[in-house]
Amino acid sequence: MYRLEHEILIWLLLLIPLFWIIQRIYRHWQKNSISKIGNPELIHRLMPGYKPAASKWRFFFYMLSVFFLIIGMTNPQIGSKLEEVKKEGVEIMICLDVSNSMKAEDLTPNRLERAKLAIEKLLKNLHGDKIGIIVFAGEAYVQLPMTIDYGAAKLFLENIDPSIMPVQGTAIGNAIELALESFDYNSPAGKAIIVITDGENNQGDAIVAAQKAVEKGVTVHTIGVGSPEGVPIPVYRGGRKIGYKTDKEGNTVITKLNEEMLKQIAEAGNGVYVKATNANLGLEFVLEQINKMQKAEYGTRIYSDYEDRFQIFIALAMLFLIVEMLIPLKKLSVNRF
Repeated sequence: MYRLEHEILIWLLLLIPLFWIIQRIYRHWQKNSISKIGNPELIHRLMPGYKPAASKWRFFFYMLSVFFLIIGMTNPQIGSKLEEVKKEGVEIMICLDVSNSMKAEDLTPNRLERAKLAIEKLLKNLHGDKIGIIVFAGEAYVQLPMTIDYGAAKLFLENIDPSIMPVQGTAIGNAIELALESFDYNSPAGKAIIVITDGENNQGDAIVAAQKAVEKGVTVHTIGVGSPEGVPIPVYRGGRKIGYKTDKEGNTVITKLNEEMLKQIAEAGNGVYVKATNANLGLEFVLEQINKMQKAEYGTRIYSDYEDRFQIFIALAMLFLIVEMLIPLKKLSVNRF
């Protein structure tokens, strides 16, 4: 397990392209200055020992030295001792709708991105709770198995997009059933499913799936994203909006929030329904309900001791600095008597 003790110092690497730009500007100025004095070729003949390429190599090795110096300053460390620690929490599976209708922009910036931002905020408020993510459209897939690694959860969350789904639709029932397979039923920890969707074009019997969840001791909460009035679904190409989705007759497709369906699912799952807004997606309220559930204690292994590895990078920085200093800018001449 690797980590950087002073991770913020990694931003100093931005100095390297800045130095490169300054060096390019200086060389351009130097070239123009020589041109003003006279013919550049003639001037270079008057300096037979001068090696233009040498200064470029010196700059290259100097930048390598700066690079490894900055890495050394961050103090890379490697975990050397694993220690088991006790944590306490519940088990949460988030079922996130990633169908094309989630691109609708009745929430800012759109339904899906607003949901992802709220989930990221939720991760910051978890302390020992296990969490997993299921994505669904016409089918459901496990995007992130149950984990307490919130950093990994954030990375998986960033990669979620409607383009990852081969089949479109809104298979809420399938997502709930898949979530039920992810829980540890040998653990007394409270278990909850949070379904985030617009509830449109539902496939499968989500109410039956929610009832099945209750039988297994799992609560199902629903969060509705979108507006009941409906909005068109934008179509993008090359990162640019080119219009809105249309049906076979050429009519603009309007996507609406199906609140009634989501209320029925939450009721069948002994959970709560929350309508999302731009100011509040509703996850905070749902989390309050989940925190009332029984928590279970479990052990997890983490690295408690780390060994410094900055010496390697400082040594490399010194090595390249020495190489830079040893490169002569002029050819060495030998006088003969």
